[in-house]
Amino acid sequence: MSKKENNIKVAFDTLGCKLNQAETEALTDKFVKSGYIVVSSQDDFDIYVLNTCTVTHVADRKARHLLRMAHRRNPQAVLVAVGCYAEHSTKDLLKIDGVKLVLGNAEKMKLPQILTGLNALSFTKGSGFSADFLSNRRTRSFIAVQEGCNNFCSYCIVPYVRGREKSVPPEQIVREIKEKVASGFKEIVLTGTEIGAYNYGGLNLEGLIDIILKETPVLRLRISSLQPQEITPDLINLWENTRLCPHFHLSLQSGSDTVLKRMKRRYTTSDYLDAVNLIRSKIDGVAITTDIIVGFPCETDAEFTESYDFCQEVGFSRIHIFSYSKRRGTAASIMPNQVSPQIMKGRSDLMLKLAEETSCSFYKGFIEKEIEVLWEQAADGIWTGYSGNYIKAYTTSNKDLTNVMSRFVVQRIYEGGVWGEITEQ
Repeated sequence: MSKKENNIKVAFDTLGCKLNQAETEALTDKFVKSGYIVVSSQDDFDIYVLNTCTVTHVADRKARHLLRMAHRRNPQAVLVAVGCYAEHSTKDLLKIDGVKLVLGNAEKMKLPQILTGLNALSFTKGSGFSADFLSNRRTRSFIAVQEGCNNFCSYCIVPYVRGREKSVPPEQIVREIKEKVASGFKEIVLTGTEIGAYNYGGLNLEGLIDIILKETPVLRLRISSLQPQEITPDLINLWENTRLCPHFHLSLQSGSDTVLKRMKRRYTTSDYLDAVNLIRSKIDGVAITTDIIVGFPCETDAEFTESYDFCQEVGFSRIHIFSYSKRRGTAASIMPNQVSPQIMKGRSDLMLKLAEETSCSFYKGFIEKEIEVLWEQAADGIWTGYSGNYIKAYTTSNKDLTNVMSRFVVQRIYEGGVWGEITEQ
């Protein structure tokens, strides 16, 4: 199917991690280059592609729900499921009405070629596309620099669906970033399954970041999730360059050392606190966000309290809370003393309340201060964007602020972020 002949409309949705977002973005570009018309998943489409996650049973359920909704909206469309859930449970996805193709992680980037070769597929030719949908992609771009994990934490299915660690050549990463910047993106997010494990021919993450800062004109460079044992003085010294976002997503999972040991995490709470203190000693206004699992098998009330107290001590700017989800094939799935859903719900509610408190405390420290915001989109006359330290900002403006970087004075806490006024654009 040549580019000139192809006016098939394709829509994408993504679940899960930033690596999935990076891969969906790369896949979208491949479809555009193959001549497909990319539209929002809320529009009419001929093909619907869902990049799935399987890190929890909730992610699995969301995937099935989105596919069923897509089929109800466009019963004649071809539905394609790709990614981690597709890797783990192909048969489950093929049972859903409209799903014609399921591809794991190794094959999903070949999807445009695979669809081109499936001449038996019958498509309804479309016309037009959502310009707003395409333009909204020109703000932040996710670049995958690494995939796979060798850690095999006892609860995690990721090594089984993503495979072993593999890193992308630095010259390819630099080339992709230059292309993204040239097409209008002002922020690049480096992502991967285990980004701190980046190693290509002896070049580690620190070396990769240094090369990117020297060889590309990117205005903002954000680094996705790291482990505390990967935080070193040499790495943190790179943040002397203000193009690096003062934001670290530092994986915790539990604030109890006994739970961390059962999880087979490779650090203690003392190691974690050392990493946090090093970061805060070097970088002003830095945001530290994290993930927490509540209700891990055998987690006692005392262990949960340890985890709660540790999170309170650290004072995260944002906490992503997950109730433990049994994943078939992992060591934790056959551990005794699985925590009941009722207890998990109670612990999750307590941790969510703490997360709100620590976020508000962090945001209050910026009231009447000026931060720099990259604006993304507007709804009902209110613009939203993010600061370098990942504070969600809100303001009103009659101007089109899409992809505009501006100085912004914080006035008050508002809707999980801050409200303020633009001072300079």
